Amino acid sequence: MDLHGLVFGWRTAILTVAAAVVTPIALGLSTQLANRAANRLLGLLLLVLVGVFAPWLIGFAGFYDRWRFLTFLPVAVPLWGPPLFWLYVRALVRGRLGADYRRHLLPGIVQWAWLWGGFVLPLDMKLRWADLSGPAAGLVFSLALIVSFLGYGVASWRQLETYRRALVMTRSDDSRYAARWVTRALAAGGVLAAVWTVYAIWDLVRPLGYKGLMGLYAALAAITVYLAIEGWRHASLVFPTLGELALETPSQERDWKAWGESWLEKIRAEGLHRQPDLSLHRAARLLGTNAGYVSRAFNQGLGLNFSRAINRLRCEEVAARIADAPRGAILDLALEAGFSSKASFNRAFMDRYGMTPQAMRRERLKG
Repeated sequence: MDLHGLVFGWRTAILTVAAAVVTPIALGLSTQLANRAANRLLGLLLLVLVGVFAPWLIGFAGFYDRWRFLTFLPVAVPLWGPPLFWLYVRALVRGRLGADYRRHLLPGIVQWAWLWGGFVLPLDMKLRWADLSGPAAGLVFSLALIVSFLGYGVASWRQLETYRRALVMTRSDDSRYAARWVTRALAAGGVLAAVWTVYAIWDLVRPLGYKGLMGLYAALAAITVYLAIEGWRHASLVFPTLGELALETPSQERDWKAWGESWLEKIRAEGLHRQPDLSLHRAARLLGTNAGYVSRAFNQGLGLNFSRAINRLRCEEVAARIADAPRGAILDLALEAGFSSKASFNRAFMDRYGMTPQAMRRERLKG
């Protein structure tokens, strides 16, 4: 469609729809009370990503041809992306930004300042500056972005692994936090980093031209929409922080195996494992002891972390009732036993018995 010299084709349409979906979600994340620091960072990250493909959105529509002063429009700052993602993960699992967050944004500030320096120049000087500094700056910023993707990607993964280890030691519903949203967000970031790196190297070796980069920005728009929608879905889920998951180290040795067996049997007898969100600290309070002692007894005495120990009790309860369950009722048994999802139940059941619950039911019905 041509409107007074502007052309709204399929490229502009794709990027416009993505921006229209993401922008209100990004602004709405700032109103969430749960995980407030993390949600604000995610909202800022989403706005940064929209800003990165915004010049292409208006460029494909012909804005730069009609209003040439928009050259160097200071909205595309991809160097803010990787550190903001890492800060989001850190804030989510720690509950705070950290005092050093500003220094991680410095490379992006440099890129933003370079854009502003070109944007405020008169038009003739702006175009000359684009020709003179554009190729060198593009090379430097592209290489810096690749390094940033790699460094912050590794740092985010290590943070997630630390969080996952703490969760399985202290939560029976750890899959709600470690194995779902944070992992998927990191995977989405990894896909974006891989696509961006391929396109950046390709463009440096053999310039793709304006339209040749559309694949990159379509992928960026799609991943941004995914992060926005999934981030909003998980915005109100209260993530336990690493500080809350910390354990006190027992100061004395005991017969940890005997204690572990005793406490596990008490949990089974009192049906504590049926609480979907049972945590180590809550279990310890109900058992009348210290969380560090229970953790030591399970890990050192029984060779099981807290999550695995509780999920085994749940699986054993389902297995004891599975032969009597009518067709299609296994999931109901799993939910009654304390599982919060079908996926976590199936994984735990396979780990405990080496077969699916459906296979066990068929086997027992035959017997």
